[in-house]
Amino acid sequence: MSAESTGYDAARITVLEGREAVRKRAGMYVGSTGLRGLHHMLLDEVGRAVNASLSGRGGRVEVTLTPDAGVRVTDDGPGMPFEDCADTGRPGLETQLTQLFAGAQERHGRRTVFMGPWAAAPCVTNALSSRLTAEVRREGVRRVQEFARGVALCPPTDAGPAAESGTTLTFRPDAAIFETVECSFAALAARLTELAFLNPGLDLVLTDERSPDGPQRARLRFLGGVGEFVALLDAQAGEHLGADVIAFEREDPRMAGNMEVALSWSGTHEERVRGFVNSMATLNGGTHETGLREGVAAAVDAYARAQGLLTAADPEVRADRVGADLTAVVSVKLDHPELIDCTRRSLGNVAVRACVAEAVREHLGTWLEEHPREAGKVVARILRAPVRD
Repeated sequence: MSAESTGYDAARITVLEGREAVRKRAGMYVGSTGLRGLHHMLLDEVGRAVNASLSGRGGRVEVTLTPDAGVRVTDDGPGMPFEDCADTGRPGLETQLTQLFAGAQERHGRRTVFMGPWAAAPCVTNALSSRLTAEVRREGVRRVQEFARGVALCPPTDAGPAAESGTTLTFRPDAAIFETVECSFAALAARLTELAFLNPGLDLVLTDERSPDGPQRARLRFLGGVGEFVALLDAQAGEHLGADVIAFEREDPRMAGNMEVALSWSGTHEERVRGFVNSMATLNGGTHETGLREGVAAAVDAYARAQGLLTAADPEVRADRVGADLTAVVSVKLDHPELIDCTRRSLGNVAVRACVAEAVREHLGTWLEEHPREAGKVVARILRAPVRD
């Protein structure tokens, strides 16, 4: 087929860049133009705020849903920089809010919070908002800059002194882009609750000012980490086998990161294993979840043989048998996470599998020996689980 018959030649190639590309193909940057994409955009901004907060001496982020279908995100980090960016010649604040892939060069490795598989830069939020106002408190000065659909309306202007540091972005998602601009308080609260569990001590406040009956507010701050997370999941599941929540944390240089693991058993005959990498849910599993199951299987197998519940002739307890009744959270924070498959929702770091399996086997094995009554119930359930082909 010739170029003439198809009507396609080099003259028909269109190059989209910057805000134009974001607005034209919004789904490529936030996943969709429906509610899911709206939440993705907001949560990516929350992730930026959390990273800014945790990089300083703070640890508090406030998210407010305003009556005009807007969103306000405030952090107590060091504040976006004012000085001109060498690459653009424009103020650092404006550069980060108008240029794709612009951001601080320094990454915080395992301290970096991921809210999704692809982090949308602040400029994406700006480009997909009909209006955005940035207020930065830095070095004792407060500056403000306003934007419309990603375009700066004026340079940053001084707005008086600032007693503290931080950044506040107030934006209205563009109704010309999104199918809906009404965020779900419940969905956002659920994700922020996970984030608070996975980062003990982080103070998250979600406020909904849209109701005529008055604001709805949730303050999310947990000191118990993943152990408290599993306790909540287990309580929601119903029947409990009487076993404690087994929780531990371990640093392992072999995987260039640390792990936080918590396990418990309920009587629902269902598996509830939640995996996270740098605070992002790995919906398609990965090496950390595989390591968790293998570690549980190894610990149960060793205990069962020591107690005479299995003989030398019996096959080893396989990882696919330990899921019944198991409630677990495995959270790894890595300096160099490798996200694989087309969705980037699966962890691929090979070393993580062995590191997590070893740690779970050791900690669970010790717990089984020290709690024989509870161990008997848990192991008996697992040994009665059907063997899969």
